[in-house]
Amino acid sequence: MTSSINTRILGNSSVTISELGMGGAPFGDLFDSLSEQAVQDTLQKAWEIGIRYFDTAPYYGYGKSEHRIGTFLRQQNRGDFTLSSKAGRVLRATHDLEHFDGGFWKGGLPFDIEFDYSYDGIMRSYEDSLQRLSLPSLDLLIIHDLDFLFHKTEARIQAYLSELSTSGWRALEQLKRHGLIRGVGAGINQAEMIPRFLDMVDLDFFLVAMPYTLLDQSVLDHEFPLCAEHNIGIVIGAVFASGILATGSVAGARYAYETATPDILAKTKKIETVCNRHAVPLPAAAMQFPLAHPLVASIIPGALSPEQISMNADLFHYPIPSEFWTELKEHRLLHENAPVPGS
Repeated sequence: MTSSINTRILGNSSVTISELGMGGAPFGDLFDSLSEQAVQDTLQKAWEIGIRYFDTAPYYGYGKSEHRIGTFLRQQNRGDFTLSSKAGRVLRATHDLEHFDGGFWKGGLPFDIEFDYSYDGIMRSYEDSLQRLSLPSLDLLIIHDLDFLFHKTEARIQAYLSELSTSGWRALEQLKRHGLIRGVGAGINQAEMIPRFLDMVDLDFFLVAMPYTLLDQSVLDHEFPLCAEHNIGIVIGAVFASGILATGSVAGARYAYETATPDILAKTKKIETVCNRHAVPLPAAAMQFPLAHPLVASIIPGALSPEQISMNADLFHYPIPSEFWTELKEHRLLHENAPVPGS
């Protein structure tokens, strides 16, 4: 039976997405390989519990995530779900299979990655995504990873921003104008890119991977107020901060895609102490917290199995007393201006 998951309008778009969505990175075999059956069973369980927003990208498994999500979604009524993918990378078949390295995509397909934020690159990425998905349309197209996490230097960032503004943005505007997509976003890992994008192009939303979690709300000082001025919506990608807010402060816990530092482990442990006092599971608080912000339309945690989907649904609906959030603020474990559930 389908459970109740509310929907929200995403920023400047007219697109409605479910508050709990499905992140597609694990289906690209991120860190671990998944069987085809496991992926399809996981997607089926997501559908059964009411998830209707699915996000993927060419980068995830070098096309594998799009293939797998498309296999499931093309069997559903097209009007019953919202789908986003990304642009900024073009896949080209590798000519050196012997030395092909899929990186942390353990079962990634044998394609080489080329960054391309130009008109032709955006258009090719869009068309290739449709073919991998075997679907006639996307709802949302997201500029992917144009930040320092991947491009490292200011010179490269500026070069790609210039390519996007002088060429690639025309492709995105054209796709939207002709009704081929219904909204344009930018996926970011670092908050400082938000003002740079807003100064350059008219986005509908950001897909924020890291800067707004139970462990970090620094974007409330500048970036989110700026988004509010422009009616920019937010989708939260790494709601568990890439691991530690699901696992807790265990040895080897991951934060921001790296091993958590002693400071992050210590802060997580303090939050866990408050969680234990109020009988609140840490991942339940991590999932519910971002959605209290009026800009946030959806969170999109990933999952590796139907059991994880069911667990996420239980955590998403877990009753959390208001006193829990009050105590986090009293101990300065949350930003003083952070909206909290029920406020």
